[in-house]
Amino acid sequence: MYSSQPSPHERRKSRFKKWLSKLFKAGSANNGGLGEDNMVRPPFKKNEDDHYWAGREKEELDQSIASSLAKDSQRPNGQKRPGTENDEDLARSLHDNLNPSKEPPYPPPYAPSCAPWDYNARGCRKCGGCQRDIGSGNYLGCMGTFFHPECFLCHACGFPITEFEFSLSGNNSYHKSCFKELTHPKCEVCRQFIPTNGAGLIEYRCHPFWSQKYCPSHENDGTKRCCSCERIESHNTRYVSLGDGRSLCLECMESAILDTGDCQQLYHSIRDFYEGMNMAIDQQIPMLLVERQALNEAIEGEKHGFHHMPETRGLCLSEEQTVTGILKRQRKAVRGLVGIRTQPQKLTRKCEVTAILVIYGLPRLLTGAILAHELMHAWLRLKGFRNLNPEVEEGICQVLSQMWLESEVIPGSRNMPSTSTVSSSSTWSYSKKGGKSGVENKLGEFFLHQIAHDASPAYGAGFRAANAAVNKYGLRRTLDHIRLTGSFPL
Repeated sequence: MYSSQPSPHERRKSRFKKWLSKLFKAGSANNGGLGEDNMVRPPFKKNEDDHYWAGREKEELDQSIASSLAKDSQRPNGQKRPGTENDEDLARSLHDNLNPSKEPPYPPPYAPSCAPWDYNARGCRKCGGCQRDIGSGNYLGCMGTFFHPECFLCHACGFPITEFEFSLSGNNSYHKSCFKELTHPKCEVCRQFIPTNGAGLIEYRCHPFWSQKYCPSHENDGTKRCCSCERIESHNTRYVSLGDGRSLCLECMESAILDTGDCQQLYHSIRDFYEGMNMAIDQQIPMLLVERQALNEAIEGEKHGFHHMPETRGLCLSEEQTVTGILKRQRKAVRGLVGIRTQPQKLTRKCEVTAILVIYGLPRLLTGAILAHELMHAWLRLKGFRNLNPEVEEGICQVLSQMWLESEVIPGSRNMPSTSTVSSSSTWSYSKKGGKSGVENKLGEFFLHQIAHDASPAYGAGFRAANAAVNKYGLRRTLDHIRLTGSFPL
């Protein structure tokens, strides 16, 4: 039998095929890729057998290449066999292409041009939070960069964001709940998020002076409103009931005047204020603090007078009537006032003005503003001003009310005399040094705001016309013009 030996060229070809087979096996064991953005990536997992056989194949491949190179180096004059250079270059090229580095040294082609895709010199991703390399393990691709899961934090609370959805403002990320807490308005009454209306818009009410935001439903659900400052009772405060359907907040309650005796000192100080402006009221006009019902009954018995408000707080009485006044100071209980004592009083007419009535339970500054207004009505009647239309009479009375308030809240305003020195010994909310508290000053600013922004024709438009005339011509010339013409000077 004859046997033939393979030629050297066939042996090299067979050995090269074995190299290629080993190369493809090694490459198939290491294939992987870069996933899409905005996903959490698990690390690539292999079992122990895969690692063992991949290592063995790599060793055999390296030994075969080394053996071939050693044989070529033994040829005379350092010559190599024809064709081996291309074979070895191809083998090395295939080996490099099928065993790439784990991370590309450049941004992936789908990365946004504005995204800060950050890789270090070794081709590893860099965390956008801690700025450290992202090695093996899970990572998060988001907003054009990468994060360790524990480094993707909420800008508000500082805790990691683990939910699939989150809120973004500028370059800051937030939990959806944290972002709502920061941006969605809350009702200052019930402390809940203000609901959206039928159109999907957030609708709420806001007081023009106090900026108190609240749900529209609280205007009709029986929630208490302070009869003095108009603020609505919140869930963590309790208003004081005055027993006649009115409620008073605790800040207004601090300086509230609860009986006629307490109010006498304030009343006489305002008469002194008029005297300081050369507008003395010579007649001794009685003044009574009364309940709501008594004031309403007195209004019904009054033939003259203009009352635009849903609830009148004061009245300059011209007719003879029997009025029930409050005589005894009341004590504050848990939910209201107790110990009220009233007494009917027959008011006889000795001049054009029978008495001045003011509703009880209002703060000192508001009570004083009402007294200043009603005393101006009395002054006009005593001085012979007759048949004035409501806009003129109520407007000029509001100007005097504003002047007195300004003298209390803004000392030195219009060079008017202040009554603070007269009242500083009272038990109202004054500091030990005799000055008004910051709370009372703020209330005074609110009452001035009410006068300036009243929307009614008589008290609002009338005040603004009267105030413009007084600012231009002075109070005395304005009053003289009203006496002659019944209108304001232009």
